[in-house]
Amino acid sequence: MMKTSNSSNTGLNGVKIHDTFAEAFGVTGTRLIITAVSTEWAKIAAQELTGYGTSVIACDAEAAVEQVLSQEETPDGRPGIAVMLFAFNRESLGKAVVKRVGQTVLTCPTTALYNGVKECPKEKMLPLGKQLRFFGDGFQSSKMIGPERFWRIPVMDGEFLCADSVGSFRGIAGGNLLIGAKTALQALRASEAAVSEMNRCPGIITPFPGGIVRSGSKVGSIYKGLVASTNDAHCPTLKARCQSHLLPETTAMYEIVIDGECEQAISSGMKLGLRAASQMPGVTEISAGNYGGKLGKHHFHLHQLLEES
Repeated sequence: MMKTSNSSNTGLNGVKIHDTFAEAFGVTGTRLIITAVSTEWAKIAAQELTGYGTSVIACDAEAAVEQVLSQEETPDGRPGIAVMLFAFNRESLGKAVVKRVGQTVLTCPTTALYNGVKECPKEKMLPLGKQLRFFGDGFQSSKMIGPERFWRIPVMDGEFLCADSVGSFRGIAGGNLLIGAKTALQALRASEAAVSEMNRCPGIITPFPGGIVRSGSKVGSIYKGLVASTNDAHCPTLKARCQSHLLPETTAMYEIVIDGECEQAISSGMKLGLRAASQMPGVTEISAGNYGGKLGKHHFHLHQLLEES
């Protein structure tokens, strides 16, 4: 059951900030850089690559755009997009990356793909171009650029340049904020503001649609075999039917889930999100979801985040 603690509360801009913490867990991540002839085409490739990448509960990876990159920030001097993907382990992540890049970036006009992880031991690299190269049907060729190997795969608009392998790292998934308001529209606007601010923070992603979750979940279900089910304690229509954690004036709540490369990155993003949401009209409360410390070792305490900011 997802839990919150209401034993001690503080306010921010008149909004109740619950004395609780977001509980996150370790995952394996990678960072890819997609470039194209224009930012628009790089975005299209990134959107396709990260599609159906919301939760490892049912998806092969949690994935989203991390940053838009200028021509000065990309390896080939073209417009680019950095994306991040996370999975439970390196083997699962490697399989997801190959499938997703092969079906979405290789197929997208004018794209190239580069490793976005600066430092990674050889044994933790994920094979990418070395597998996708077989699409070239024997016409592919390798190219060394400095210490890195790339594959040039012939396609109908020229060549797809792809890194032979990409780095991986131990990251964190499951940082979160729960934003409640007097109306659903106010909760949505506040969540949008929080995500917008979080997007300024490098090293994190918010993998759900627009960065926002309407169907927050708890562990387990009354139905056998279902690993997650609706977070009834935060569903406003169930206030009279369960042990609700919502304030009487809260009629809607949205969740923002944050994945990142390290605790500092997630903390920075959550601080920005907390302050942005609290300044929006109609917001009544901000909380976070946890499982009593049983799910993961990474705990982000809301009051502590406020004190640090």
